[in-house]
Amino acid sequence: MPPRKQPPKKKTAQAGQKPAETKEDFENELKLLAGQAQNETWASWAKEQAAVYGKAAALITLMAVYANVSVLTLSPVYGQIAATRLHERVAWSALFVGWGANLALRRFLPVKTTVLLALVAAYIPMIQSFLFPLSGTFGAWKGPTITESLTLFPLLMLSTACVADVLEGADLSRLPKSIAGSAPGLGSYALYKFVELESMRQIGEQIGKSILQTRVGLQLALAATYSIMGRSKLIAWAIPALLHAAFYNTHLITPYSTSSLNSSLIPSGWSMVDRWESTTGYISVLDSHKDGIRVLRCDHSLLGGEWTKFPRKIVAEPIYSVFTQLEAVRLVQIPGKAADNEAKALNIGLGIGTSPSALIAHGIDTTIVEIDPVVYEYAKKYFGLPSNHTAVIQDVISWAQSNQDDLHEHYDYIIHDVFTGGAEPIALFTDEFLATLEHMLKPNGVIAINYAGDFTLPPLSIVVNTIKGVFPTCRIFRESEAPSEETLEENDRDFDNVIIFCTKQDGGEVTFRDPVEADYLQSLARRAYLLPKHEVAASAFSSVEDVGILRVNETEKLAQWHDRSALGHWAVMRTVLPAEVWENW
Repeated sequence: MPPRKQPPKKKTAQAGQKPAETKEDFENELKLLAGQAQNETWASWAKEQAAVYGKAAALITLMAVYANVSVLTLSPVYGQIAATRLHERVAWSALFVGWGANLALRRFLPVKTTVLLALVAAYIPMIQSFLFPLSGTFGAWKGPTITESLTLFPLLMLSTACVADVLEGADLSRLPKSIAGSAPGLGSYALYKFVELESMRQIGEQIGKSILQTRVGLQLALAATYSIMGRSKLIAWAIPALLHAAFYNTHLITPYSTSSLNSSLIPSGWSMVDRWESTTGYISVLDSHKDGIRVLRCDHSLLGGEWTKFPRKIVAEPIYSVFTQLEAVRLVQIPGKAADNEAKALNIGLGIGTSPSALIAHGIDTTIVEIDPVVYEYAKKYFGLPSNHTAVIQDVISWAQSNQDDLHEHYDYIIHDVFTGGAEPIALFTDEFLATLEHMLKPNGVIAINYAGDFTLPPLSIVVNTIKGVFPTCRIFRESEAPSEETLEENDRDFDNVIIFCTKQDGGEVTFRDPVEADYLQSLARRAYLLPKHEVAASAFSSVEDVGILRVNETEKLAQWHDRSALGHWAVMRTVLPAEVWENW
C-alpha cells in the first residue's frame, strides 16, 4: 500500500518574531512619526523664538535702566530739571540711529556689536568724570546734552542695533505683512518706555540701600550685566575703566574715594563731612574752613547751612535769613492765640532744621514731615536738630490725605518750606493741597509759606494767587532787597525766596508784634533778621484774571516754566559754592 501524502504544514511565527504588518499598521506608524516630527519642529521653533525675544527684552531692559541712571548721574552737576530737559531727545535719537544703522554697524565693525556694549558701559563713568569739570564752560543749557551725547548716546545706539540684529531671527510669518514690518520696532519701543518708567520708580525707592544701589554703583552693575550679554576676551580692555572707578572716581561713595575727594576740595577751603544718595537726590554735608560755615546739599541745590565759627547757644546761627524769617509766624498778632507751651506746629520740609529747631526751643509741640530719610538723619547728626519732636518720614500729600480728618483745626502754626533743586514740588502748591492745610489750621492759626521763585516769570504770581484764594488774609515779603533796574536788566532774572504769612481771618490784616529778648534765642542772626523787612506790594504780581491759579489737573501752568527757572537757579548756585564742590560730588 503506497504511503499517504502529508498535507503541507502551515508556517508558524518563530519565537520573538513580529507578525507581518498590515497596510493599516504601516499607515498608523507613518502618522505617528509625522506627528512626532511636527512636535519636535514646533518645540524647536518655540525654543528658538523664546531665545530671540528673551535676549531682545534683556537688552531693552538694560538700555532703559541705564537711561534713567544717566539722568541721575547728571543731576548733582546740573540739577534734575536741566538733566532731564533734553534727555528724551538724546535717547530717541540714539534709538532711531541704532535701529536704522544695525546693518552698517554689523558690516563695518571689526567685532560683534554686542561685544562693544560692555566696554562702552564700563567707560561711561570715567568719561563723565572728565566732562563734569567742564560743566561751567558748557553751562546748564547745553552741558547735559553734550555729556549724554558722548556717553549715553553711543550705548543706546549700539544696544538698539543689537536688538535689531537679534529680532531679525523673529518669525513674524503669521502676522499680516502690513503689521509684520513695523511690529519689532514698535514693540521694542513700547517695552523700552514701560521699563524706563517702572525702573525709575524702583530706583527711586531702592537708591542708597547699598553701594551697588548708588549712581556709580548702578553704572558698574549694568556694565557687568552687559558683559554677560556679549562675552568676549575684549572685555579685558575694560580694566582701565574699572581701575579708574575704584581708585580715581570720586563719585563712587567709598571711604577711599571720599578721602580722595577731600584732597581735591581742601585747596578750595572745603571738605566733605558725609554723603549718601537718597530719594530726593545726592545728599552731602560740607564744611567751609575759610568762611566757617556748614551746608547741606541736595543735588545742585542747598537745603540750608549754619555758621560754625559762632558758638551754638540755644540754637545754631543760620547762614540764610529766610529760615529765621519763617520763625516770625509766632509773632503774627491774632486774637486768642495759644501760648508757646500749649501750641502745636506742623513743619513741612526739613532742610537742616533751622525753623523747627527754633519752634521746639520755644516749647512748641512740633511735627516735622520730611520725605527724605537721609536729610532727616543728617539734620539730627550734623545740624543739631533736637529729638523732642514728632517725625513723619513720608510724602506729605499722602500723609495729609490720610490724617486730615483726625487733624482738623489741630495746628496753631504751619511752616511750608519745600523748595529744592531749582523748582518747587508743584503738587504742594495746588489749591487742593493748600485747602488741606487750611483744614488742619486752627481758626486763629497762622501759616508761613516759602516759595523760591523768579519775579520776572508767571509761576510766582500763579502761586501767590492760589495761596490768597485759600487763605483770605496774607502779607508777602522777599528775603532780600529788590534789585535795581540795571541789575535786573543785566541778569535777566529776579530770583529770591518769597515768604507769605497768612491767616484764616477774613477781612483783617497780618501784623507782627515787636520781638522780645526770648524770641531771639540768644541768636545774632535772629536778632538781625527775625522780622521780615522787604515787603512786596500786590502790584508786583499778575492778577488771577491774567494767570489764574494752580489746580491739580493744571500743573502744566508751572511745569512749562521749570526749565528757565531751574537754569536761573543753577547760575545762582554756581556763585554760592566753588565749581569744584558741585563737579566733584
